[in-house]
Amino acid sequence: MADDLYDVLGVSRSATAEEIKKAYRRLARQHHPDANPDDPGAEARFKQVAQAYETLSDPARRQRYDTYGTTGNGGGQDVGDAFGGGLGDIFDAFFGGGGGGSGGRRGGPPRGGDMEMVVDLTFEQAVFGTNAPVTATVPQPCDTCEATGAAPGTHPDTCPTCDGAGQVRQIRQSMLGQMVTARPCPQCGGLGQIIPSPCPDCGGEGRRPIERTYPVDIPPGVADGNTLRLPGYGPAGPRGGPAGDLYVHLRVAPHPVFTRDGDDLHHDLHVSPSQAALGVTISLETLDDAVEIIVPHGTQPGHVFRLRGLGVPRVRGRGRGDLLVSVVVDVPEKLSGEQEDLYRQLAALGGEDVAPPETGLLSKLRSAFK
Repeated sequence: MADDLYDVLGVSRSATAEEIKKAYRRLARQHHPDANPDDPGAEARFKQVAQAYETLSDPARRQRYDTYGTTGNGGGQDVGDAFGGGLGDIFDAFFGGGGGGSGGRRGGPPRGGDMEMVVDLTFEQAVFGTNAPVTATVPQPCDTCEATGAAPGTHPDTCPTCDGAGQVRQIRQSMLGQMVTARPCPQCGGLGQIIPSPCPDCGGEGRRPIERTYPVDIPPGVADGNTLRLPGYGPAGPRGGPAGDLYVHLRVAPHPVFTRDGDDLHHDLHVSPSQAALGVTISLETLDDAVEIIVPHGTQPGHVFRLRGLGVPRVRGRGRGDLLVSVVVDVPEKLSGEQEDLYRQLAALGGEDVAPPETGLLSKLRSAFK
């Protein structure tokens, strides 16, 4: 991190752990993306504050930072971070604490869980995009205790079981030597703190359920089953922990006229045999405007007209798909006597063999049910 971590949190280099924690909570609430929906830089500042707190809240990492600065021991990256933790943690894992390390890494308040929601869209909303406000009851930081979980005028205490580490370790002997296993502290639940006087409004959680409305921007071209991820819009973590993510699953209603295949739309254009044989011009309402489909004489069933650029916008690209109009010739199921005579005359002119006209009782019975 290029900026001085103490400057990021607005504290002096001699600040106590409690002063660092209070500064982090104040800045986290100030720069949280939920509190700054119109500020695109809020999320970056929020992450910078969280990273500064992660380093300065851990005594061992803070000592290394005070000694080596942002580059650790001069190699361009903090030596502990290069291995996913402090050097002491690595010695502990292999030699049962013989490396003289930190004895446990403080991760700070845990992150909130993720949340899922379903948003129903019309076919047109999915094609052209929309803003779909969704309302849900989501855990948010408690204002009464400022997300600490402690009643006003009191403060959390360091857990005596884990000494604030949030985890307890067990050392057992094996053929390879001492093996160390860690598990969340049973007394504080991994938070590193206990609350002697819980906040009356949140019960010590540091958060409470609040109904929120999220304006979800649906981009053009989404499809049924797509999922949008909104980082930081999920439930807040307990006692000032960062919020989880919100996953919005999209459910798109079918269209009565068009079907979708990727970025293309399909439509069946029904014409009569005479229209297919003689040609016709038909007005078709698309999702944009009405267009005229010119069906030439002699058009065969299954012929496809491609109307370019009248399909679905490409979510990850430019332009739109096409509208494919397939010709369906509707053969009449029932004919009047005059229509049947005309069809027979047409067949005779074309030299076509057709079934003879029905006569007798069977013909009369069929005519009675037509």
